[in-house]
Amino acid sequence: MKKTILLGKDGMTLEQLSDIARGGARVRLTPEAESEITRSRHLIEKWVNAEKTIYGVTTGFGELSRVTISPKDARQLQQNLLMSHAAGVGNLLDKESVRAVMALRIKDLARGNSCVRLETVHHLAEVLNHGICPVVPEKGSVGASGDLCPLAHIALVLIGMGEAFYKGKRMSGADALQKCGLKPVELDSGEGISLINGTQVMTAIAGLAVYDALHLCKLSDIAAAMSLEVLMGSRTEFDPRIHAVRPHPGQKAVADNMLHITRNSEIITSHKDCCRVQDAYTLRCSPQVHGASRDAVQYTAKVIETEMNSSTDNPLIFNDSEEFLSGGNFHGQPIALAADFMSMAIAELANISERRIERLVNPMLSGLPAFLVSDGGINSGFMIAQYTAAALVSENKILAHPACVDSIPTSANKEDHVSMGTISARKCRDIVRNTENVIAIEFLCAAQALDLFTNLKPGEGTLAAYTVIRETIPHLEKDRVLYKDIETMNRLMKSGKIIQGVENKVGKLV
Repeated sequence: MKKTILLGKDGMTLEQLSDIARGGARVRLTPEAESEITRSRHLIEKWVNAEKTIYGVTTGFGELSRVTISPKDARQLQQNLLMSHAAGVGNLLDKESVRAVMALRIKDLARGNSCVRLETVHHLAEVLNHGICPVVPEKGSVGASGDLCPLAHIALVLIGMGEAFYKGKRMSGADALQKCGLKPVELDSGEGISLINGTQVMTAIAGLAVYDALHLCKLSDIAAAMSLEVLMGSRTEFDPRIHAVRPHPGQKAVADNMLHITRNSEIITSHKDCCRVQDAYTLRCSPQVHGASRDAVQYTAKVIETEMNSSTDNPLIFNDSEEFLSGGNFHGQPIALAADFMSMAIAELANISERRIERLVNPMLSGLPAFLVSDGGINSGFMIAQYTAAALVSENKILAHPACVDSIPTSANKEDHVSMGTISARKCRDIVRNTENVIAIEFLCAAQALDLFTNLKPGEGTLAAYTVIRETIPHLEKDRVLYKDIETMNRLMKSGKIIQGVENKVGKLV
């Protein structure tokens, strides 16, 4: 039976977001959330009957907010809003991202600060729980007023319009609802804007990227430790005294991780009295580089989890004081800045990893067989795998340019500063995926190099990671199709088996 996650005012985590998006977990509102949604809706209905002027409820949108909408046109206004705002283009968001968006929209509405009816929120939850995945083009949001365009594509399905995937087949939104025994919802005053006014698309994409990046930070430490050992590096650079006098938390955590991973390494002990004075920066400075990236990821995670548990609609309803206020919580600047920051941080993990890959395949730097394979010339080994890593790193450098520094006014200059936060989030996601592949290539090269050390045992954590890899991917004796090894390595990383194997031997990594 699938897990059910309760969505209320606060407390949603990145892990829960991943469970819903990727694990198929179901969602349900808490009783408190249902009560608050009902209270806010009663207030909206009272204000509409009193003919109060409320943005998006009794007025048009954006520059058209000065146009008053009569009660008889209120429902048509909401449908028109969804149709006109569903103007996205480009590749489609993947299923896990769309599920994450839907979960976060429900979570926002569950706080009870929006105009929506309880039955409409239940309807959105039912669509998610039945596995209906709206068709959502990924381009079209400028990150304020929230993610209007992609969210409109999702909301269309609720009213029996638009398109959706159901059980792998693309069909009309009406057909998808019918196959699940659901009827289209008829939106009432203010509900259209409540469904599309928020930062859920950028937050969902960035949230899943952060969740993956937190694991990638640990994997980067493990891969770097493996590379350090086979490149005859030292453990001196992980001495706690070095990091105590420059106490950045990420730097200290990485040094501690790598010290534990390489514990009891016969390979490192075998050359402790050699003539080398210091290791190359890619080995010696791994705590400083990885650590700075780790701190950036932690910062981004904090921003994302704050946003996941926020109200980003406009107007906002405050039940206790029975007031509504217009503001700008839909503006994606916090997400945009954080996602751009993390993009640079993760790109740096790829940068330093690719340089370690180069040291591994270059016999002038490693002292190992060229490209880590026997019979060089007949076999090219990992030569082109390093090319791939280099290509991904260069692509990351372009993607790492911040999107948040750009702004183009919209809605006849009414919305005259926008965040481009959804672009920031999409670039961040792509950089994480590229970097996963770079780290996968480093793992393959480091494991291949470790095969050569037949008489000396590596560190306890290094050996554990190597064992997990070799249980799935064999030694490269002669050339074979490498993209399959890279794909397999990537899946192995995402499965959690490498981290689990290492932690079973050396304890929990930070």
